[in-house]
Amino acid sequence: MRKFFLAAVIAAISIPSSAQSWKSLESRAGRQPELASSPAVVLLDSTGVRFKDSGSGSFDIHQVIKIQTKGGALAHRVLKYDYDPLTAQAVFEDIKVYKADGSVRNIDLKTVCDYAAPARMIYWGARQIMAEVGTLDPGDVIDYKINKKGFTYALLASMPQEEDDRFIPPMKGNFYDIVPFWVTYPTVRKVYTLDVPRDKDVQYEFYQGECHSSTRVVGDRKFMSFSVSDARPFKREPNMVDLYDVAPKLMLSSTDRWEDKSVWFNNVNEDYGSFEPTPEVRKKVAELLKGVTDEQRKIWILNHWVADYIRYSGISMGEGEGYTLHNAKMNYTDRCGVCKDKASMLVTMLRAAGFEAHPAMTMAGSRIESIPADHFNHCVAVVKLSSGVYEPLDPTWVPFTRENWSSAEQQQNYLPGLPEGSPLLLTPVSAPENHYLRLNVKATLDKAGNLIGEYTVSAEGQSDASVRNPFTKSFIAHQELYSQLAESHGE
Repeated sequence: MRKFFLAAVIAAISIPSSAQSWKSLESRAGRQPELASSPAVVLLDSTGVRFKDSGSGSFDIHQVIKIQTKGGALAHRVLKYDYDPLTAQAVFEDIKVYKADGSVRNIDLKTVCDYAAPARMIYWGARQIMAEVGTLDPGDVIDYKINKKGFTYALLASMPQEEDDRFIPPMKGNFYDIVPFWVTYPTVRKVYTLDVPRDKDVQYEFYQGECHSSTRVVGDRKFMSFSVSDARPFKREPNMVDLYDVAPKLMLSSTDRWEDKSVWFNNVNEDYGSFEPTPEVRKKVAELLKGVTDEQRKIWILNHWVADYIRYSGISMGEGEGYTLHNAKMNYTDRCGVCKDKASMLVTMLRAAGFEAHPAMTMAGSRIESIPADHFNHCVAVVKLSSGVYEPLDPTWVPFTRENWSSAEQQQNYLPGLPEGSPLLLTPVSAPENHYLRLNVKATLDKAGNLIGEYTVSAEGQSDASVRNPFTKSFIAHQELYSQLAESHGE
């Protein structure tokens, strides 16, 4: 009787997988004439997650898409799904095409490809599974299922040592998920369900919109459901903020407080020895700071040495590919890496100079919410000043600029890994007068109409960075132009 009741509860909060399950959704879409011009309509977008005590999850993804135009057919002729083999495994479990004439075409899963995903600047082995569904016609319906095991992260992943541990998140026993609820095509029903142990507390909040939610308890399991109906594509604007900041999203986490994650992040790296200076590092720090006594000047010199001399280029380097930061020996020898490698190198050099410094996590380009989920894609550093205040530093964003933290990201949330724990912090506002641009022009107009003279440009902050940009980041592409300008001025 208990098994029957449990199955009934699961069915009540999810969607059956037969063709009949989406027929009512198709009829509902048909009663909305404004959808007729859309290239495709998503009848069902469903994700069901079963959470294990270890923190690993099993994700059952079910998509049903109705093709309405030739453009929609072209866009859906190939199905793709991205995953990271270091932390997850993803496979197509079933793919069917229901033709408009009533026939059904089953896609042979043996034809599914699993290949290296396109990458740029960061080459950590991400992969895609791809299935070609063949020719589609308006009126056809694609019905496919994917199963994924593991966990989701932004860019700071862990490198597990045992195959059996591959799907366990770095903060073992903790579950989190960040679920975008915005859609690309009109969607009749979008649903996310979570099956967790009854004694596991999961915080959640739905942002920038509304959803239907419910929680049911059966035996030793708890079932949570979140759904929206008749969702429409989010209207984008030129130069708008990140969609995570304005579009509907669901965030869940079983971690109680940000302070818990801060302590954990500190312990992970201290136990690994990420910031132990080598003799070579100590020698370089002494060389850079020789004769320098001012606290802020010391910090600026070290921050900008790392920014300018550690090249941004990410390849998989084995253990420590994520929350456990690479150590000083590797970073100083290789002189390249991603944001976490730059941050780790800076923390090490600051400690060698006598400062208290720690790594920190942030989300470049987007807001971090109060729910302590792992909404991070960037690693930075903090240094403790003599006043007792922690100052954030970002050696990734400040090459060839005068700032220690790019004020293009002011009022940015960040979480330092401190031994005593830290709440989520916010970088300070940088006033407009810190970013001036001044032009001083002295010129005369001769009788022939020629303007003869000179002008002086002075700038600070982000304005200064903008002025410098063509002479640093874009120099190679415009080398010939700059050479001609130099020659015209006799340089």
